[in-house]
Amino acid sequence: MATRMAALLFRRRAAAAAPKPLQHYVAGLSTAAGHDVLDDGGCSGGGEGNRKRWLELPPYTPLDANTAARAISRGGGGEGACSNATAIRWVRRCCPHMPASLVQKLFRLRKVKRNLLTAGTSSTDGITEQLRLRRVSAKDELVPGDILFLPVNIQESSVAEKTKKFGNKNEIDFLRSLEIYKDRNIIVLNKPPGMPVQGGVGIKNSIDMLSLMFEDGSSEAPRLVHRLDRDCSGVLVLGRTQLSASIMHAIFREKTADALANGTQQVLQRKYVALVMGRPRHPKGLLSAPLAKVVLQDGKSERLTVCSGSNSTSVQDALTEYRVIESCPQGYSWLELFPRTGRKHQLRVHCAEVLGTPIVGDYKYGRQAHQNWSPLPLPHAIDEEMLNKRKLPFGLALGGGSVAEEQPQLHLHCKQMILPDISEAMQRLQSSDADHDFSDLEKLSFVAPLPLHMRLSWEILKSLGK
Repeated sequence: MATRMAALLFRRRAAAAAPKPLQHYVAGLSTAAGHDVLDDGGCSGGGEGNRKRWLELPPYTPLDANTAARAISRGGGGEGACSNATAIRWVRRCCPHMPASLVQKLFRLRKVKRNLLTAGTSSTDGITEQLRLRRVSAKDELVPGDILFLPVNIQESSVAEKTKKFGNKNEIDFLRSLEIYKDRNIIVLNKPPGMPVQGGVGIKNSIDMLSLMFEDGSSEAPRLVHRLDRDCSGVLVLGRTQLSASIMHAIFREKTADALANGTQQVLQRKYVALVMGRPRHPKGLLSAPLAKVVLQDGKSERLTVCSGSNSTSVQDALTEYRVIESCPQGYSWLELFPRTGRKHQLRVHCAEVLGTPIVGDYKYGRQAHQNWSPLPLPHAIDEEMLNKRKLPFGLALGGGSVAEEQPQLHLHCKQMILPDISEAMQRLQSSDADHDFSDLEKLSFVAPLPLHMRLSWEILKSLGK
């Protein structure tokens, strides 16, 4: 009997130490119910009266997002992608929806527990496994396979607070219609023009604020890993877990660092389509123009501008590759833009100030060019379906904003993004191999169709050019 019990405990500990695949947790954190859980309050005693339901966090997996992102971006090995973490850091990573003050309070009240496997003999002379929970302090370091438990009512209250305001089925259906791709680690959207990515003053709804509506039954809301301007449209990526979001965010940073270091394109690539006013002097080229913030005369507003000097700490190097797709007789040009760095408003400033061709509908960086704006006539051959206007959820509108309008919308769209297969990369990171090789990691390509106002402008200019 003793030998059998020892073997069972050994297998149980080995299974706990081996990290489970992340898809096991993507639907939300689970409640410990598959085995008996006893709360001993940190003491060796405890009994049947102390049985409780607990929220079970994923087994601790020591991954460093920055090191992992660097290895994925450069297609090399993942040595050093592991790092130690304290209990409070792991809770924050697994439960980003919890306020930091609440997490700290749980540790102060000794409500956070760690698994301690035991075994007992049932009345039928069988082996019964039990998890005896012992309290853990915020600064305690974890070892791979450690499982932390929180009171289950924490999850229930958090989910209720988040879901009670998401009762509009039309809004949920609209948001989910934006999905281009979804796996256990990322969601890729085709962001509509006019939809803010982040909240701010005067913004009631944004992708970040509504991100939980992309999930079913999960307490973990997807997170932004990069940004698109409010009036820009196209491919937008969100991480479905804290770890995948951290790695993706670090990959975006690595892209900028590598581009400035050696000028080569790395694993992350983006392609934008823009309609500009005028025609660039050269059909293609690489723009290298640093950007800096300037405060406008009102003392409140600010904008970015090309800065020739590099003595200011606020100056950021910016690289953009461009190619002319088509030039139109009416004085417009369609461009493909490939940002090698990821600076705020980089494409808009480079088009307006470096190429001298502001983007149609960009009133911040092309105000003077729009002062003499004259809408183009609508050809008779245009499909009437493209001219219909209708309201969408969240105050958005479909239709209008083309070059035939008095006030066109911004004609800038992130059409394509090429990313590493993050789910495959994370599986490799969680494997038992000490050296994770990413040289053969597959790349995923996502394409977002042009928004209606840009498709209409394309048809108008094509018809008038005949």
